[in-house]
Amino acid sequence: VEQNRALLCQHLPARPLWLRQVHGTHPVAMENAQTEVLEGDAALSTTPGSVCAIMVADCLPVFLCDTAGSAVGIAHAGWRGLSGGIIERSIAAMERKSDELMVWLGPAIGPQHFEVGVDVYEAFVRHDAQAELAFEPISGSGQQKWLVDIFLLARQRLAKQGVTRVYGGGICTFSD
Repeated sequence: VEQNRALLCQHLPARPLWLRQVHGTHPVAMENAQTEVLEGDAALSTTPGSVCAIMVADCLPVFLCDTAGSAVGIAHAGWRGLSGGIIERSIAAMERKSDELMVWLGPAIGPQHFEVGVDVYEAFVRHDAQAELAFEPISGSGQQKWLVDIFLLARQRLAKQGVTRVYGGGICTFSD
């Protein structure tokens, strides 16, 4: 990991401050960073040349920016963070109007492969009944299980925040 980070840094305008991600809902403003490793699940900046970085495997990276190019961020949106409000908290921390924001949804586990149980289903549907549209029941599993579309869940959350310029999504980290 350290070797790969060193290689990456050779191509960046600045060294990223790496987050200790906890599958939570805390965005970190890079300008307020006092340590080398910060705890949070979104990195935000208004400083030109700064680098916001997160790490994901099957979780959804959500890239955010304003149309003026003066604020950027990236959120690590696993199901816990997404259901807990990482997108909403990141947007609030950016202090921009929703019509000034653009979002790109990066690669994540796709809806044909993201199998979840009742805990995940309830975490989303309890918050918003419309979230049920992102869940497809799996029959014959013997337990209540669903396939879930994390891209749709993120789009629903963004729409509730008034963000209409949403791009990307659909690249599956499992099958692609």
